[in-house]
Amino acid sequence: MNIINHNFDYLRQRFLLTLASFLVACAGLLATGPVASAEIESSIARGGQLYDKWYLVIGAEEPQKSHTAYPSDKAYASKPKSNWRCKECHGWDYMGKDGAYSSGKHSTGIPGITAYQNADLSMVINVLKDSTHGFTDEMMDPQDFEDLAMFVSKGQVNMDKYIDRATKRVAGDIVQGEKVFNTVCAKCHGKDGKGVEDGEALGEVANANPWEAYHKIRNGQPDEDMPALLVLDNQIILNLLAYMQTLPE
Repeated sequence: MNIINHNFDYLRQRFLLTLASFLVACAGLLATGPVASAEIESSIARGGQLYDKWYLVIGAEEPQKSHTAYPSDKAYASKPKSNWRCKECHGWDYMGKDGAYSSGKHSTGIPGITAYQNADLSMVINVLKDSTHGFTDEMMDPQDFEDLAMFVSKGQVNMDKYIDRATKRVAGDIVQGEKVFNTVCAKCHGKDGKGVEDGEALGEVANANPWEAYHKIRNGQPDEDMPALLVLDNQIILNLLAYMQTLPE
């Protein structure tokens, strides 16, 4: 009987310890989960801006020498501030030669970054620092590299699901998009989308390059007050972009 009681007490203690550990772990998740999620999303958005124009985001001087990996016979070969942008080779849809940049003045024949979706951040950073991409610790600090890698790994969207490649039409609800635009965007951009001085008309961007517009709605505009709307449901962003395509060019 003593042996049975001893075993029962031992099992009871183990159960209580296990339960306590479980509750502590749950409390930790509740305390840190939302914060961690928010940090990831803000990192993705900043990384999306770095992908767009990294030197503006970090306040660096514009590149003065052309990127060695950019083809010398292509349209932007003599424009370092353009050919050092990630998007210039890999595209706003992240598909490079297999996406919207398969032809036209932005065509380079360079692959996209879709192969790095969900890749380990350290691996992406190593690629950014390799001899092809040429980013160095003197150019960007560790947080910059981490944010850009976070975007490459976690921030890509398969835009072919939402934007018709041939027609450039967006799968969104125009009526609902107008509500979002008038509430969120019109104060700065104006009801007609032409309210930003020296800025392109939103109707023009949304129709000519909906992939760029989608990217910037989600991640924000480098070195500008325009916020990233990454935290919004994707359909809300699509509705907004669909409405923007109705604005005057």
